[in-house]
Amino acid sequence: MPAAGIEPVVLIAVLAAAALHAGWNAVIKARLEPILAMTLVVMAGGVVALPFLIRFGPPRAAAWPCIGGSTALHLAYYLVLAEAYRRGEMGQVYPIARGSAPLLTALASVTIVGESLAASALIGVVVLAGGILLLALHRPRRGEPRDAASIGFALATGVVIAGYTTVDGMGARIAGNPNAYASTLFVVDMLPLPLIVLARRGPEVFRSMRHYAGQGLLGGMMSLAAYWIAIWAMTRAPIAVVAALRETSVLFSALLATLVLKEAFAPLRGIAAVVILAGIVLIRWH
Repeated sequence: MPAAGIEPVVLIAVLAAAALHAGWNAVIKARLEPILAMTLVVMAGGVVALPFLIRFGPPRAAAWPCIGGSTALHLAYYLVLAEAYRRGEMGQVYPIARGSAPLLTALASVTIVGESLAASALIGVVVLAGGILLLALHRPRRGEPRDAASIGFALATGVVIAGYTTVDGMGARIAGNPNAYASTLFVVDMLPLPLIVLARRGPEVFRSMRHYAGQGLLGGMMSLAAYWIAIWAMTRAPIAVVAALRETSVLFSALLATLVLKEAFAPLRGIAAVVILAGIVLIRWH
């Protein structure tokens, strides 16, 4: 069982993973139709993971139910997140999805996994999640009303994130080797979404996607690295703590949304950043 605290190297690694996670989400929003961009990223991540699967081999048999459950949950994640991005701005969708997830993950890790959290760490998770959710309060650009459906899909994404995070935290520990678990998960995970897109759109859609292969490969590599780090970290620290720290990706996402995607900047983002940093401090030094 991981220690109750979090080592500095794990903290730094998870924060780096957060930056990578925001990067691949920007690829999803900025290129192609969201579901097609998501498919490119998933396929690229699986292909990049193949040599690692050969190197590390599959995990213990006891971990395979977790891989199966996680694959199903990830498929749901790709579909609802793509729909949320199709309907709303990254600057609003992303923090709602990622801000609700740590609270739900903390609940699951305590009730299902049986982890215990120090009071200050639990407060830190709540504070950090609150700062993330603050980022979702900005108004859409040009005074447009918020899309209720996009908010609903973003909240559904948060529920699914909590689900697969908890499952993968358990699976990586059961597997005995987080590298074997992560590489296997990415290879298995690359299959369902392309098959669904193929069934819905036909083979022509893949020919239209080839022009964005470079962006897809970049997004896939960032996605692979970001979640691989998180899986490893959940074998070294409580699942709830890793999940909360990983969601600091919203800070990087807010920067990308403003500078790259030209979405409206809200001064509230500065306040939210301070709150998020306060949460990190509480988590690290509990």
